[in-house]
Amino acid sequence: MPGSSFGHLFRITTFGESHGGAVGVVIDGVTPGLELSEEDIQKELDRRKPGQNFITTPRQEADKVHIMSGIFEGKTTGTPMLLILYNEDARPSAYDDIKDKFRPGHADYTYLKKYGIRDYRGSGRASGRETAGRVAAGAVAKKLLARRGVSVIAYTKRAAGIECTRFDESVIEQNPLRACDAEAALAMETRLKALQDEQDSAGGIVECRVRGLPAGLGEPVFDKLDAELAHAMLSLGAVKGIEFGAGFAAVDMKGSEHNDWMDKNGFITNHAGGIIGGISTGAELVFRIAVKPVSSIAKPQKTINLNGEETEIRTEGRHDTCILPRIVPVVEAMTALVLEDHLKLQAALMV
Repeated sequence: MPGSSFGHLFRITTFGESHGGAVGVVIDGVTPGLELSEEDIQKELDRRKPGQNFITTPRQEADKVHIMSGIFEGKTTGTPMLLILYNEDARPSAYDDIKDKFRPGHADYTYLKKYGIRDYRGSGRASGRETAGRVAAGAVAKKLLARRGVSVIAYTKRAAGIECTRFDESVIEQNPLRACDAEAALAMETRLKALQDEQDSAGGIVECRVRGLPAGLGEPVFDKLDAELAHAMLSLGAVKGIEFGAGFAAVDMKGSEHNDWMDKNGFITNHAGGIIGGISTGAELVFRIAVKPVSSIAKPQKTINLNGEETEIRTEGRHDTCILPRIVPVVEAMTALVLEDHLKLQAALMV
């Protein structure tokens, strides 16, 4: 089946291309009676949109959301919602010089092999612009979760080789990296400015925390909560890995160290990251994703063209130096979509 839809009872389908007419999303399974406005969705989209600072692409897209259905008198009706964002600063001609070349790190070659045709205008569906629809849908999910007392927060933990050494939630939205450590954020900025001068890019790690999540969510054995979150995160083009709780550090721990002991107040530790056996424990849900360096760089690279001939390519244009600050709201959105879906699945199970 085509892979543009995600979710079970709370389900989304995204549409559109980077340099086409519009991008957007259809949401099915929205609880009726939720007070919702375009402003509620716009504030999340503003965190993802391009042109925010020197790190991100200077492409000027307002990413103004239009709710086309599923709302009446300021409340959701329970019917499918269509959210659309018209592309206002598309420049497909910018790709004319490289349309016959495969860009290293991009999905040009694989899309052509799969479909026999590809949209070379800024990667088409493989573009990060597709995530605008996810963020719009995630804003709806986050508002539904807030009514249940569930909050989702993501932030940059590592970028360009520089790690945050402290967690200060108050500074996340106060620096261009959306890092949880103000001092580390300054060092990240300095390193990224140097990479811009080198016509290069960087990746890093985003961490996500979920608070207020009840125990018991997850559908073993194939739709475990961590499996579904992994599916959500790895569906993002820039994400190359995920770990929960202690993650890969667990391989160097003893069982007596990694096991989360309990007392009458609950779990004493949280090495599992809030999920055991694919089911939420009620503890804080914690995971981290590995984000690769941005593929579009102006530095000369070796590649081949459509005829299989060796050539050189420079990807000029408007591109991010580091995608982390813009992927943070996308991570929150995809997490919210999974959680709202599983809360609905659990409610259906217990009827």
